[in-house]
This record gives sequence, structure tokens and C-alpha cells, in this order.
Amino acid sequence: MNTNAILELRDVHLRRGPQAVLRGASLTVGQGELVVIMGPSGSGKTTILRAIAGLEPFQAGQVAVEDVSLSAGDLSATPGGRAALSRLRRKVGLVFQFHCLFEHLSALDNVCLAPVHVHGVARDAAGRRAHELLKALGVEHRAEALPRELSGGEAQRVAIARALAVDPKVLLMDEPTAALDQQRREELGVLLRGLVGQGRTLLVVTHDEDFAASFATRVLRLADGRVSA
Repeated sequence: MNTNAILELRDVHLRRGPQAVLRGASLTVGQGELVVIMGPSGSGKTTILRAIAGLEPFQAGQVAVEDVSLSAGDLSATPGGRAALSRLRRKVGLVFQFHCLFEHLSALDNVCLAPVHVHGVARDAAGRRAHELLKALGVEHRAEALPRELSGGEAQRVAIARALAVDPKVLLMDEPTAALDQQRREELGVLLRGLVGQGRTLLVVTHDEDFAASFATRVLRLADGRVSA
């Protein structure tokens, strides 16, 4: 890995059946950057995030986050691959476009879920961490609310808290401003800039040109399965 990078994609090729989605996608993101990926609908922006998070196998290339590298193939098929995925998921958090909060769980329980059930953190410790995150993101007062009781902006913040619950170095976000009005977009941008100020690294997929111009460290463009500055 480039010594200045915390995240790298190297010549990643990903197909779904006969369709080539990524055709040698490469990018490098340094610690403390907020990098935006833009491109036409269907160009593979979300696919890049899913590949980085270990949610979608790719046929060639490599993904590296700090000292963890994922190579082509079905990573869950071997003990080494499963171990790499486990380590990766401690380093990367993903905020989905539609939040994907569990509807039957409160905001607090959504944030506690991965630390308790995936990483074996004690429930009391996970609860304290969840309250801290919800407070930092301005939604502690909604800790006991169910997802259907949250506004779009509140759900977004709970989803960010959930992604941060395992203290990842890299935060991936898919269309975070899609359901927000102008004021909420500005508030989110300030919040994300604050996370960068704490040493986080963010890779954000968006169609929102104004958001990218106001808050991104760099803007990358994805077209024809490849990334360019």
C-alpha cells in the first residue's frame, strides 16, 4: 500500500453475469480525507463501496485498508479469507443510502447490534458507547425511538452512529444527502467535516454537486468502470 494511503483499490474488475461493472477501478484515499465519488446512475459507485466493505466479491484486483488486503475471489470460502473479512469489518463502516435500520429495534439497539452480536462487546459497554455516539450526533433524545418514528435526518444520524459503533478508521457513505433538504444537507456536511477532523477517513458516493463542492477534499469521477480525478 502507498504509505500515505489508508484505503486503496488496485485495478479492480467486477462482473455480474455478462455485465462488467468495474473495469480496472483504482483509487487511493489518504487518512483524514473526505473523498467524493460521482458518476452516472448505474456506473458502479455503490458497487465500489460494497467491494471495499467486503460485501461483494470481485474477479480481479485488490482492496487494501491499512494492513488488511482483500484479493479477488469468494473471500468467505477459506479460513484466511474469513479472517481477512473479519479484520476488514473492524476498519470499515458503511452507511447505506436507505439507512437499513432494523425496524423492530430502537435507535439505541440498532447501534448496539454489531458490537454485541458480531464483536462480542458486553451489552453495558456497547450501550454506553451507543449513547455517546447518539449524543455526539445530536440524536440521543431519540435513543428509544423506532426507525419509523425518526425523521430522515434523524435516521441518517442513527445510521452513522451504527457505522461508527465499532470505531472504524474508514467510513463509507452511499448518497447520504438524498433524503435531506438544504438545511439538513449543510448540517450533515458540517458533521462529516467534524468526523474528518477527528482523524476519520470518508469515502462518499453522491450525485449532489453542491455538497461535493462544499465539503469534499477531492472529487473522483466514475465512468465506464474506471475512476478518474
